[in-house]
Amino acid sequence: MITTVLAFIFTLGVLVVIHEYGHYRVAVACGVKVLRFSVGFGRVLWRRQASPDSTEFVVAALPLGGYVRMLDEREGPVKPEELHRAFNRKPLGQRALIVVAGPTANLLLAVLLYASANWIGIDEPKALLGAPVAGSLAEQAGVHAGDWARASSIDGDEWRELRSMTDLRWAITQAVLRGERLHLMLSDAACRGERSLELALDSLGSKEIDAQLMRRIGLGQPYSEPVMGEVKPGGPADKAGLRAGDRVLSVDGQTIADRSRLLELIRASAAGGEPRAMSWRIERRGQTLDLTVQPAVAFDAEKRIGRIEAYIGQPPQMVMVRYGPIEGLTQAVTRTWEMSALTLKMLGKMIIGEASLKNLSGPLTIADYAGQSVRLGLAYYLGFLAVVSVSLGVLNLLPLPMLDGGHLMYYLFEAVTGRPVSEQWLERLQRGGVAIMLLMMSLALYNDVARLLGLH
Repeated sequence: MITTVLAFIFTLGVLVVIHEYGHYRVAVACGVKVLRFSVGFGRVLWRRQASPDSTEFVVAALPLGGYVRMLDEREGPVKPEELHRAFNRKPLGQRALIVVAGPTANLLLAVLLYASANWIGIDEPKALLGAPVAGSLAEQAGVHAGDWARASSIDGDEWRELRSMTDLRWAITQAVLRGERLHLMLSDAACRGERSLELALDSLGSKEIDAQLMRRIGLGQPYSEPVMGEVKPGGPADKAGLRAGDRVLSVDGQTIADRSRLLELIRASAAGGEPRAMSWRIERRGQTLDLTVQPAVAFDAEKRIGRIEAYIGQPPQMVMVRYGPIEGLTQAVTRTWEMSALTLKMLGKMIIGEASLKNLSGPLTIADYAGQSVRLGLAYYLGFLAVVSVSLGVLNLLPLPMLDGGHLMYYLFEAVTGRPVSEQWLERLQRGGVAIMLLMMSLALYNDVARLLGLH
């Protein structure tokens, strides 16, 4: 819990400070007088000021944050000799540049973070595919358990290497949101028998990525051999005589190719009421045995499922994904661009009703993911920090009052009409912006609580 809280505070602190520092640096470069660049909102721990007219730095107690206050004659009397350094007296282009510098700083930080994660390297599941879900697009396309996804393509001509299962899921996500088909280049685990196939993702009729849609696609879990792991004493598996290390060959006459297919049959055994007894054929130390397994009843989101109280499968095969200096930076720029586009697409789809508002996440979800990524390692945390930095940069560019994009909207009005937005309209728009932001924050917090309670 402490790790999660500290990771969350550090994440927000870094992202907000970088955002405000972007405003500050460009404001100084444009000759605007900066009254204060502050880090933190608590008790002052350290202060530096070269002279009464210089920029002031303050480092304060947690929680970290930041803000830039610039000289503006609309906030009060300004000395005549200082008017030329007032923010609102600067040319329109300079003001717009200062405003856009904050989100730009977040996007540049995301590039640096992605590049750092690429250079460090991350252990990820190899793109070995489990047995496709029955009736799914993957099964119809001819995917088999143990296939290795080597590359993907939208048009079938320009191929992109898939280094891990994460790359495959990202390719699927982009194709679904675009409503396009996805071509995959497959081989067996030993890189033999290369072939290509096509997933008709454009036929799904949905552009929202959720668990149900991924099940319809059928490429969810990485390949894992159907081998029994730890068996709980006294559970259905133990009573049936199953032991750790047993390899499951078939269930009720159906060949078991991998862990996911076996789990699917076990869960489905209770679909009609009381779980039915299942005939298992296993291999143990070179001998073939026939066993009868009687699953127990369990509930998953109020749905009856079968369970045998044993761990099934082996950890997926992992691969170290690491890039060189140039390739790592290039990949970072590409991923930042793709994440920015994906964020805008998802926001647009939520506004027009094509995507659920459940996709909106708040501080609780961010804190949870921050803690999880820290526990996984530095590269994972840097990748998470990059995702949040992209989101912060893109969201601040939305044309909403109180956000940087809202100020850019004012400047666009000024550029078209030749006069700034009136004080009366500024006040009205600010109130509307506050209402919209409070609504979004409330919805995000509700989604967080609903996820914690298992309602989403």
